[in-house]
Amino acid sequence: MNEVIALKQARAERHLPFNEDHVRWLTDAVLRNRFLPRPDPDSIFVGDGDFQAVGAEFLGHFIRMGGLQPQSRILDIGCGIGRMAVPLTQYLDGDNGSYCGMDPVAGGINWCQRMVSPAYPNFEFRQVDIAHSLYNPKGEINGLELKLPYDSRQFDFIIMTSVVTHLPDEEVTAYLREVERVLAPGGRVFMTAFVVDQSAQENRLKKRDARLGFQRYDEGPCWFVPEMPPLAAVGFDDGFLDRALTRAGLSIVTKSLGHWRGVPADHYQDVFIAEYREDGR
Repeated sequence: MNEVIALKQARAERHLPFNEDHVRWLTDAVLRNRFLPRPDPDSIFVGDGDFQAVGAEFLGHFIRMGGLQPQSRILDIGCGIGRMAVPLTQYLDGDNGSYCGMDPVAGGINWCQRMVSPAYPNFEFRQVDIAHSLYNPKGEINGLELKLPYDSRQFDFIIMTSVVTHLPDEEVTAYLREVERVLAPGGRVFMTAFVVDQSAQENRLKKRDARLGFQRYDEGPCWFVPEMPPLAAVGFDDGFLDRALTRAGLSIVTKSLGHWRGVPADHYQDVFIAEYREDGR
């Protein structure tokens, strides 16, 4: 019983309440800080929207929704050219917090190694040569055989923003299996996705993002946009990601649907937050 109580106390300490006034001040400061490194617009190869504004927005989501703490050990899967990393430099504790970013695209990793790590030595970036038909077609690592180059139980917070939106269902399963392996007890994954539920399918109010006219592929669970390459935008049957997270040994803490489908929300993509619990509860 004492071990269970201790585990619950440790888990609670990982996700302490946030101060809303401070979070607002922090995200606004990130948004207005003209000294933060920012890549040339032509080199931003993934993601829509303003680099700094999107990063500031997600920093707020990580803290408010995910319970991210300054001393967290972060892994950013698919870190791209540092859109999440740059604002996190203003939040993570330089002595106790740490950030590891990985991506298959060498250009983004090289920029982050030049522009971020020298000023923030607790931020490191690594290219992992995962094959992807759009982003890294000559990659040597099959996504189905992915082994993250990190020790088990090493991270408190894993970021997967706009990752499963570019993966087939079998690779989602492989990624989540590795996510579970490297999460510390009480650690969380923050994952964005497109869940093609009834509202998204029917689009009765005609307010769904016009770019995302998903159509089901075969019997599912994947949905693709006919006018785009298959992995440019991937949606999933409602329930698929819930089951995938659970099968990977993760407990869903939050499932929040985004406004891409034309319903009110303070985030665009759908958000899943799931936790690794050593006691299974």
